[in-house]
Amino acid sequence: MYYHDSAAALIKDGKIVAAAQEERFSRKKHDASYPKNAIAYCLKEAGIAPSDLAYVVFYEKPFLKFERILETYFAFAPSGLRSFLKSMPIWLKRKLWIKNEIRKNLGFEGKILFPDHHTSHAAAAFFPSPFRRAAILTLDGVGEWTTASYGVGKDNSLKTIRTIRFPHSLGLLYSAFTYYLGFKVNSGEYKVMGLAPYGTPLYKDVIYKHLVDVKSDGSFRLNLRYFNYCAGLTMTNRHFHNLFGAPPRKPESAFTQKHMDIAASVQAVTEEIVLAMAEHIRRETGAKNICLSGGVALNCVANGKLLKKKIFENIWIQPAAGDAGSALGAALYVWHQYLKNERPADDARDAMKGTYLGPSFTDEEIGAVLRDAGIVYTTAPRSDIPSITARLIHDQCVVGWFQGRMEWGPRALGGRSIIADARSPKMQKLVNLKIKFRESFRPFAPSVRYEDASAYFDIDRESPYMLLVAFVRENKIKNRPQNNAAVGFAKLDIERSEISAVTHVDYSARLHTVRKDTNPLYHEMLSVMKEKYNCPVVINTSFNVRGEPIVCTPQDALNCFLNTEMDYLVIGNHIVVKAENKNLAHTAHYHTKYELD
Repeated sequence: MYYHDSAAALIKDGKIVAAAQEERFSRKKHDASYPKNAIAYCLKEAGIAPSDLAYVVFYEKPFLKFERILETYFAFAPSGLRSFLKSMPIWLKRKLWIKNEIRKNLGFEGKILFPDHHTSHAAAAFFPSPFRRAAILTLDGVGEWTTASYGVGKDNSLKTIRTIRFPHSLGLLYSAFTYYLGFKVNSGEYKVMGLAPYGTPLYKDVIYKHLVDVKSDGSFRLNLRYFNYCAGLTMTNRHFHNLFGAPPRKPESAFTQKHMDIAASVQAVTEEIVLAMAEHIRRETGAKNICLSGGVALNCVANGKLLKKKIFENIWIQPAAGDAGSALGAALYVWHQYLKNERPADDARDAMKGTYLGPSFTDEEIGAVLRDAGIVYTTAPRSDIPSITARLIHDQCVVGWFQGRMEWGPRALGGRSIIADARSPKMQKLVNLKIKFRESFRPFAPSVRYEDASAYFDIDRESPYMLLVAFVRENKIKNRPQNNAAVGFAKLDIERSEISAVTHVDYSARLHTVRKDTNPLYHEMLSVMKEKYNCPVVINTSFNVRGEPIVCTPQDALNCFLNTEMDYLVIGNHIVVKAENKNLAHTAHYHTKYELD
């Protein structure tokens, strides 16, 4: 709240009832405001009023964070006066008085608790995991003072062993390169990850020599001479720019091969630091399992390398690993560690319910929205929806898929997804440019039936939350460029595999495995794809356009569908055909509200 990714979560007797980010309701990406709509939704889903709550928990300690801001300013003064003066009004007016804000907005008179930022991350990582004991690694930009921590979770308790403190931060190192490459900090980091395979890590040694000193245990220190985030309004300074021979790339300008090589370099350094940390943690804790959270844990390429390295036997990553997920972590921390409630008996599966923790809508509610908008649509029996959708995908149509409860976290997992044929070599560019309105280099993730995943990808376990990268099996690959014949974005023009649209230029894929018991309708559609069309894999990208949050309500889905070149919308049991509704220039911004009375 008041930083980015404001969210709310609600648990009852230790079980997750609901969770959602405020951005999904407000339609403001990374909304940092008080999460009134997300809170109201959680209460509605649970069927309770604020007075029924036992505790309210905030995910960090505001006064400790304010201490860090003041100490940082005095350490760098008079540099940073401008950024200091800009931040003070909101801190003095609101951020220091979170307890008062909660009481005023929620009308809650009970106990309000404040675990620290990385404890909330650690709790979000461990308590929903399937492990009774595990090492825990949290990595992000910065909380109050901590930027990274590791420890151990056992049964219903957490123990922190060691932390790294601000200003030394792996998340901020990656964000500095995000800024330098012309992307937006705190939202564009995954673009750097997607750009990296087009380049070669030629600048890795430069980063190690000048920017970050890494020890054998993975701990590190940044050379602050090259960074501006402690005192300024930007991430990097002239020393950083001189080091790489140019000012930061201007947003929307063309990419050079150098940009791609820089992205590859910081990605390689990040992976190596994560692996060094993991090896040290395994030696020190002896744990065979590890749980991860924090924004850096969304780096699915690094996660895939960690899995491949087999440092730990098992890995579990909180699907909402960023700050939004800490709303859930804070609640679970109070339930298990503060109140000392036991976790459920051993279960091979995690407690996240597939992350389908957001709102759902009945066919009657959806139909009313379509009729009010003057939409021409048809309705099919629920049992026919998978086969109808599979046929549309096989016929090279792009389909908006809106089913069941909305996902928790940044990934669409078959609840609010845009889906298309993974086999088409043209589909990546088409969906990027005509539907998502985003950079053509961006890769798409495959959704695949869990039972078919290892036939297509080099992986021996599930990846339900799209947080692991795996390479496409060699027998599925069609063409490998030899002797660096293709460089940069020219790699996009190569038909890389049987599922080319979800095969990145390095022959990897950000994998989403689908189980029948978690999402039966989506799994059935993939089953039809396999049985009728011999391919249980589809493109799965989030149901939104560039710059907007993933859709939440039927009206959001309709707005997105009508303002892009998607061909069909499969929404509940209703099917909307774009060709039958082209006369509707839909610009309304109606949203279902969950505001408190």
